[in-house]
Amino acid sequence: MTMSVPERKSGSEGKEEESEDESEILEESPCGRWQKRKEQVSQGNVPGVESASLAMDTEEGVEVVWNEVLFSDKKVFKAQEEKIKEMFENLMQVEHPNIVKFHKYWLDMKESQARVIFITEYMSSGSLKQFLKKTKKNHKTMNVKAWKRWCTQILSALSYLHSCDPPIIHGNLTCDTIFIQHNGLIKIGSVFPDASVHGKARQLRDEQRNLHFFAPEYGAGEDDYAIDIFSFGICALEMAVLEIQANGDTAVSKEAIVNAGQSLEDPLMREFTQSCLRHEAKLRPTAHDLLFHRVLFEVHSLKLLAAHCLINNQYLLPENCVEEKTKSFDPSAVMAEIKHEDRQGVQLKYSHVSPLELDKFLEDVKNGIYPLMNFASSRPHPVPRALSLSQEQVETVKTPTPEPQETETRKVIQMHCNLESNEEGTKTHLSLFLKMDDKLHRQLSCDILPTDTSKDLASELVHYAFITEEDSEKVAGFLEDAICRHRVRALASGSTQ
Repeated sequence: MTMSVPERKSGSEGKEEESEDESEILEESPCGRWQKRKEQVSQGNVPGVESASLAMDTEEGVEVVWNEVLFSDKKVFKAQEEKIKEMFENLMQVEHPNIVKFHKYWLDMKESQARVIFITEYMSSGSLKQFLKKTKKNHKTMNVKAWKRWCTQILSALSYLHSCDPPIIHGNLTCDTIFIQHNGLIKIGSVFPDASVHGKARQLRDEQRNLHFFAPEYGAGEDDYAIDIFSFGICALEMAVLEIQANGDTAVSKEAIVNAGQSLEDPLMREFTQSCLRHEAKLRPTAHDLLFHRVLFEVHSLKLLAAHCLINNQYLLPENCVEEKTKSFDPSAVMAEIKHEDRQGVQLKYSHVSPLELDKFLEDVKNGIYPLMNFASSRPHPVPRALSLSQEQVETVKTPTPEPQETETRKVIQMHCNLESNEEGTKTHLSLFLKMDDKLHRQLSCDILPTDTSKDLASELVHYAFITEEDSEKVAGFLEDAICRHRVRALASGSTQ
């Protein structure tokens, strides 16, 4: 099941006394970071969560949600305690820009009952269902570009979950458990351990208004990724038509779903949603396959790769480099040309590129609206580690304090050193750039004095580079040689450095 992100209950707006009362701190986490407020939030359709309140993250200064799962029978809780801990530890490993963040959990044992308290990200902008209702109420249609972006982000999150080892099945994807932020970023409610935690399995399955989101085989056996793909297909269809009409019935019928699909004018959108809703689970595509569907290729892969490369290496570039660079271009200049032998060629000029649109696109890429993993291979992700541990392994592996540093495995594939002395020759500035095989490069710099030995300087810089032992020796030798050669040249020219 998923952890549906709660929404603030209205009714006390504009009343200062009630507002002050609601901000009253009722409880604090054992570490003191999270402060529970009196203000309740609507927990939506989250089985097992008895209460959800707004809370304050005192470290980050942002609002979060304080969720509580109660166990009236302490014997039942004790019997499942280790399993509960394992599941919540796994939840904390889930990290994706399009999945609601699960921050922290802890257990609270009292004489009469036990509680599991967990903190999740607060999505203040509301659910996708609410957004679609408002759009329909204003007699507007869904923007196709927005639909494509939303589908891409949801599939990106599902692809991440399904490619973990072992795979994680969401199991409760509906328009109520998908959330949209003001900048267009989509997030799906974080995965929530349902039956194993509180014995309320399949509770949502019986909720009539969301029954059509669940695959025909849901709950009949061991669920796999196909149930999430079916649910996504219904979400994609509902996003396109704004609402699947129930014709007065509480539940949406199969006929209504078919009619909604046939109402789509774009044949690619029709084919896309229908492939997700195939009756036989094995015939449904994977989330990874759907990300390659023609209907979702809104941004050319080369443009997207270039944007991610620019964002990932921003620390190497001067501030406002895009804005400054575009200013220097001649708008009438040709930046690319496609030539044809049998017909006139096509020229692409700088005037065809809007700097404002480019800035907005880069900002969207930075915020996770255009995830790069669409174009990654379908191999399992190496994260989260805890999800691949068995119960026996979890019991034997204890986290020491402080946690040990992970062994560095990434390789240095290229290194570059630059040394510049000041005019007086009393100080030299050294810059070291290490190109890594995972493209997360290192750049270090320091000032060198005449009294510093090349060996000590090299050792200190290598220590802060966090590279393998083998690479450390190579880089240290490279630095020593570069510093010595620089000093020899400086002496030859009459400098003290």
